[in-house]
Amino acid sequence: MTTVRTTTRDPELLCRQLDHWLNAKHPGARCRNVRVPAAVGPSGETVLFDLAVPHPAGTARQRVRPCVLRLAADPEASAALPSYDMAAQYRTLQTVAARTRVPVPELLWLEPDPEPLGAPFFVMERVDGRVPPDVMPYTYGSNWLFDATEEERARLERATVDVLAQIHSVPAEGGLREHVEAQRAFYARVVEGRAPSPVIERAFARLADIWPADPGPSVLSWGDAHIGNIVYDADFAPAAVLDWQMSGAGPRELDLAWLVHRHRCFQELATASGFPGLPGFLDGGRIAGIYAELTGHTPRDPEFHTLYAAVRHAVLMLDEGYRQVAAGERELPADPDELVLHRGSLEALTAGR
Repeated sequence: MTTVRTTTRDPELLCRQLDHWLNAKHPGARCRNVRVPAAVGPSGETVLFDLAVPHPAGTARQRVRPCVLRLAADPEASAALPSYDMAAQYRTLQTVAARTRVPVPELLWLEPDPEPLGAPFFVMERVDGRVPPDVMPYTYGSNWLFDATEEERARLERATVDVLAQIHSVPAEGGLREHVEAQRAFYARVVEGRAPSPVIERAFARLADIWPADPGPSVLSWGDAHIGNIVYDADFAPAAVLDWQMSGAGPRELDLAWLVHRHRCFQELATASGFPGLPGFLDGGRIAGIYAELTGHTPRDPEFHTLYAAVRHAVLMLDEGYRQVAAGERELPADPDELVLHRGSLEALTAGR
């Protein structure tokens, strides 16, 4: 499994810049224990640090608060998305916190000016807990989720679907047509000046053939509805829902299909490598049933949304593959479809299987 370099920033310089910015916000404030986690995706930069502020009594003691800095992607490195609107992400988090019971980290500051750190950013509290690993995927074993009992994983499933139900209680402007058009535009940017992907183009054509007669009302969509973007507590309940850079508007099924698809990809990777994985986990039919029970809305058009989730993921993988080639981290394959790791399942879905 390969990753692409997502930053060229100097951590020591970033710490000094952050110190200067924090001191302007809160005289005497300093950042401590700055570190960049290794297991994060190429969706902007995540920096962990401890915020130390003077004790109000004026003593030498300091109050320390664990924090997270979310910084727009480094323009000198490889960015996974065409733009990073940090203010929009911040507003989305504010909306979710105000209008739902979805647990999100407490927001501290938004800085839209790129001058202090070289890009817009925001700061929020850091929430303790456990995150299902992506590298290596949790389906490979030797992690807390794989080692959990069936009952514990069932609790996690239900609590995760409840998160989606809460998010979807917020109406939003925009619909399925706009969502798909945005994905087509993203794909066009990815292949500009490069070889197109035949498997992705066939899948887009198939989506047009099976377009839903009634996509349903538009709601707030998390966008990256993946259990790897949730911090869970010891009781397998969500403690913090993260990564809102792909949030937008559309039918509820966008998030539901993405949740199931991301697990299916990890399950396929595990079985292809000779591991049993978690074959009964995040089953599409069961997830749809839980959602209907919690909301009264029965998910519809599964063929379309299952394929569309696979297409969205394929475009992201093609983009990452081409960025790896540009960074000199892999050779350009003769067939661009080799950059799509779940090519086989995407071809099967496109064929109606």
